[in-house]
Amino acid sequence: MDLQLDGKTALVTGATAGIGLEIARTLATEGARVVITGRDRAKLDGAIDAIKISGGLNISGVLADAASAEGAAIIASAEPLVDILVNNLGIYESKAFGDITDGDWSHLFDVNVMSGVRLSRSYLPGMSERNWGRIIFISSESGLAIPHDMIHYATTKTAQLAVSRGLAQMTRGTNVTVNSVLPGPTRSEGIEAFLRSQASDPSAPIKQIEAEFFATARSASILQRMVEAEEVANVVAFLASPRSSATNGAALRAEGGLVNTIA
Repeated sequence: MDLQLDGKTALVTGATAGIGLEIARTLATEGARVVITGRDRAKLDGAIDAIKISGGLNISGVLADAASAEGAAIIASAEPLVDILVNNLGIYESKAFGDITDGDWSHLFDVNVMSGVRLSRSYLPGMSERNWGRIIFISSESGLAIPHDMIHYATTKTAQLAVSRGLAQMTRGTNVTVNSVLPGPTRSEGIEAFLRSQASDPSAPIKQIEAEFFATARSASILQRMVEAEEVANVVAFLASPRSSATNGAALRAEGGLVNTIA
């Protein structure tokens, strides 16, 4: 299926690895002009090279910290016209509620929530003026099924859903859409260390640890396996395309099921 992304400019934050890298790669190979952001020049250049090798030739990067107000301003100045904004930047950690400091809460909100708020605030007016645009938040199933050991992370992911839905309400009757994708546990950089931190036997083979994780921590999972980053990217590419014109204000679970119906 032709996703009709030729001529569209897409900005993907946190795209030097994991889900963000796969989203950027998919959009670029589908014909979009893609801009990625990152704080580390070597990682940014490496991601650009990897996407080019995959066939996404119209790819560039902006060296900036999208989690800060200064970084968001640098990005908006470098790329003032964006058709597709993918707010992917995010971090997570497992931590007992009593051990989560004020600094931890503030840091996760800056990275996971405010990065998307600032960039959406920059780009939504232009999308509205041109009467076409896509804003996509990469949230998480943890925004709905709250893990007891990641309450601060889950709260930021719930906040993303609130921001996304509120922005969608502002686009009524236009060709601008705002949606969220809620992946389940996804195979990406750092996930093995996280799974081992949760395991009864951290030294066990990773396949055994994954099976234990889904049997205990994610027993309600439909897939009962890790989501691949490419699978999330496929969902995002559809939402980014003109073919998703009837999908607005939705929260799509990449792990299975539609949480909010099409508005």
